[in-house]
Amino acid sequence: MTSSLLTPRGRSRAGTTNGGTAAGSTAPTRILDWRHPQVASLLRQIGTAAAPGTTAPDPRTADLRRAHRVIAGAVRPVYSVQDERPVSEVLRRGRGSCSQRLAVLEAVARASGVATRVRGLLVDGAFWYPRFPRLRRIVPDQVLLAWPEFRVDLAAPAVHAAAPWLTVSELFGSLDELSDGQGGFTNAGAETLFEALSRTAIDWDGVTLCPADGAACDLSAHVLADLGHFDSRDELFARHGQTLCRTARVLAEPVLGRRSAGPTRASRP
Repeated sequence: MTSSLLTPRGRSRAGTTNGGTAAGSTAPTRILDWRHPQVASLLRQIGTAAAPGTTAPDPRTADLRRAHRVIAGAVRPVYSVQDERPVSEVLRRGRGSCSQRLAVLEAVARASGVATRVRGLLVDGAFWYPRFPRLRRIVPDQVLLAWPEFRVDLAAPAVHAAAPWLTVSELFGSLDELSDGQGGFTNAGAETLFEALSRTAIDWDGVTLCPADGAACDLSAHVLADLGHFDSRDELFARHGQTLCRTARVLAEPVLGRRSAGPTRASRP
């Protein structure tokens, strides 16, 4: 049983059928504060990071892939519940949730001249049961997920002719390519959603043919509602609130904001 007592009151979270027409932006926001010195320092790390043996359809996609690898190593995964925390603060702390790490990737993209927007998804709280086997009763019944998309104008026309926005799910290849023998994602192991998207299909729409003998890459059954697209995650959270209500965030953050969501540093390769 999941809890609805921890979620914001008075928020309408109905799905959309129009697919969203958000134009996105490269502008800094309160969350995506890419002009901050902390982000500038990260950009320098990304610029000097070697990426041997990797290929990408265009330079901008290659840059975003490299940024993802650097962020995965620089920001330790935890269960922070403060989705509106500015990127600069996440970098200062050196730890963040999947949502916060995705925000860092967005900030890097915007700082590099790549427009971003987000798709709002309401995901069933039961999807996180494997990570909290003894705390299921306090897992929120729905989790608000800001799933980024990038305007990579230089993407190969044959790949993205009908979809100029590149979702973070396809940053490392098409969903069909990523679903081919990559093991899927169950949310049960040490690997987080942020790391998983670099090696396997993360399909929220049920459009991918997943291997019958592997873990699921089709996660559409966990989606309760599609809230459409927003110019920024700031706009999404302003309209629909964060996953937890303010009181729950204040009480949970001191503990969950430090609880590791992935392998310890000592066990990482």
